[in-house]
Amino acid sequence: MDKMTEVGLNLLAAVLIFVIGRFVAKTIKKLIARSMGKTKVDPVLISFTCNFGYSALMVFVILAALSRLGVQTTSFIAVIGAAGLAVGLALQGSLSNFAAGVLMVIFRPFKIGDFIDAGGVTGIVRDIHIFTTTLNTPDNKRVIVPNSKIMGDSITNFSAEGTRRIELIASISYSDDIDKAEEILMDEIKKESRILPEPAPTVGLMEMGDSSINFVVRPWVKVPDYWNVYFALNKAIKKRIEAEGMTIPFPQRDVHIYQEQ
Repeated sequence: MDKMTEVGLNLLAAVLIFVIGRFVAKTIKKLIARSMGKTKVDPVLISFTCNFGYSALMVFVILAALSRLGVQTTSFIAVIGAAGLAVGLALQGSLSNFAAGVLMVIFRPFKIGDFIDAGGVTGIVRDIHIFTTTLNTPDNKRVIVPNSKIMGDSITNFSAEGTRRIELIASISYSDDIDKAEEILMDEIKKESRILPEPAPTVGLMEMGDSSINFVVRPWVKVPDYWNVYFALNKAIKKRIEAEGMTIPFPQRDVHIYQEQ
C-alpha cells in the first residue's frame, strides 16, 4: 500500500509538473510574441523564436516529469546534447547566417529601399530574409548575399542620412584668375535648383598641381538627386569655364635638352 501510494503521488506530481510547465511555456511564448510584435520585428523571426523557445521549454518540462517518476534522465540529456552538437556542426553556416539575420532585424543597419555597400556588393536592398539579403546592383543584377557576410564586414548606408555631399574637382591653368574661377563655380552651384542651401555648399582651392590649379566643389543634395546633379554640374562647370575664356590644362612637362661642348 505504501509503495502504491508513493507511485501514485509521484505520478500525480509528474502530471502536475507537465500541466503547469506546459501552461508556463505557452504563457512565455505569448509574452515573447507580444513583446517582439511591438518592436515591428519580421513575423518570420517572431514565429521561429516563439516555437523554438516553446519547444526548448517543453523538453525541460518533460525531463522534469520523467525524473519525478524515477526515470533516469541523464542518458536522455546526453543524447539530446549530442544531437544538438551534431545538428549545430552540420548547420554551422546556416546558424551563422540566422544569427546575423536576427542582429540585422534587431539593430536595423539598413532597410528595404536603402542604397548600401555591404558584403562586397553595392546596390539597393530589395528583401531582408532570415538567412540572406537580396540586393539589386546599379546595372539591375540581383545579388543574394549571406547575412553573415554582411554583418561580418563594414556596412556603408548611402541612404540613411537623407542627404549626401557631392565632391567635384575643377581645374584651371596657372595663367587664369583664381578669384574669377571661384566666382564662376559658386555661380554654377546657385543655378542648380536641386542643390540644398543647408548645409551651405563650399568651393575652395584644393591644391596647386603639377600643371593646374585644382578647386574642390562640395554641394549637398538629397540622396535621390545625387548622380543627376553630379553629372549635370560637371557638364555645366566645363562649359562655363570654356565660355569664360579659361582653360582646362592637360598634364605637361618642360623638357630641357643640353648639348655637351
